[in-house]
Amino acid sequence: MNERNRVRRRMSGGQVFFILLILLITGYITYTYLFPSVQKYAVIESDSVGQSYNGDCLIVRSEIPYDAEGVTSIEYVADEASMVFRNTTVCYVYSSSYNQREIATLRNYREQIKQNHLRLLNAEIAYDQKIMRLEDEVLKRAEELRKIVHGASGNLINQEKLLTSAISARQNYLRQKYADNQSLTRLHDDETAQLKRIESWTKQYTATQDGIVSFYSDGYEYGLTSTDFVRFSPQDVRAMIGGSVPEKTTVQKGRTTIYRLVRPNVWNVLFLVSDPTWNPLEGQIYKLFIFGFEDTVVDAQVLSSTRSGGDLLVRLEVRSNVMPVLYMRTCQAELGEYVNSMVVPQSALYRLDGANGVVVVNGESRLFVPVRVIRQEEGRAFIEALQPGFLSIGQTVMLF
Repeated sequence: MNERNRVRRRMSGGQVFFILLILLITGYITYTYLFPSVQKYAVIESDSVGQSYNGDCLIVRSEIPYDAEGVTSIEYVADEASMVFRNTTVCYVYSSSYNQREIATLRNYREQIKQNHLRLLNAEIAYDQKIMRLEDEVLKRAEELRKIVHGASGNLINQEKLLTSAISARQNYLRQKYADNQSLTRLHDDETAQLKRIESWTKQYTATQDGIVSFYSDGYEYGLTSTDFVRFSPQDVRAMIGGSVPEKTTVQKGRTTIYRLVRPNVWNVLFLVSDPTWNPLEGQIYKLFIFGFEDTVVDAQVLSSTRSGGDLLVRLEVRSNVMPVLYMRTCQAELGEYVNSMVVPQSALYRLDGANGVVVVNGESRLFVPVRVIRQEEGRAFIEALQPGFLSIGQTVMLF
């Protein structure tokens, strides 16, 4: 009994207070950790809010297809998807008058020239440093091209151009080196004459305007144009999205599409959506999210709209780079009207004298700012101040 009294005498009032303080602090830290939502302040953030509509799209490019009759083969000069300018050579088209016998004759002349070059080079006694350097350059470019074909990294088109340039340099040097050889000169004259004969059956196509050139066609370019797409009904568009290609004229059916020239910075979209309540306003600008291999977001302006049955057809104009949709005809998309808004947690909303608002914290001061609540979702409130200038992104508000 006396022992217990001695223990009690050792516990002073200050020690008991200290122990209780530690227990309170520990409890507060534990409570704050377990219930982090008990937070008194938040920061005003920025986000976008609005209404969106999902539908099917038919892409309409401002493009002109070029075609010809009796096409045997095409030699492309311009690169696919490259920007060409007026009077730039795009390609050469060989007509039906051209035949393989003429090409065989040309190849025969070139083979004879090659054999003559080999014979003359083998008969050389003095070492020709320049021809060896040109030959090494051809072999080097050919090896690089072979590696790319077998999977190595590199630009195949550029490498082919380098190889062609190296071969031409070698041929030109050999022609100058043996300019006095009559047999070889006669073969070169025959080669030149044969080339001119073939060229007489070849038509050179040049760009009639600035634009992006493409040698791929899906057939829609003839009936679905930037000048007449407004005439199509929702039923027409639904059919084309399903794969119904517009009918060609009798003349167009007998011709081969060679290439198309596309305006680079303007195109249209026929947006088909099933929504009985939406009435888009002409001239209004929406955000268009196009879903594809690479999702694309552009501004799209409403030109007009037509409702038929359960379908609403919205005709849109896009003034943006056409490259993301250069090969795309149909896709799914989302069309939305979004505005930037300030966002706070819903618990930051406070009602005072019948008005909704937030309490802005600035040091020791507190200021109630009335707001209009645009939308509330997922614990967040989209707001705007009733009086401009009283709220801004980054300000601190109280939570309740």
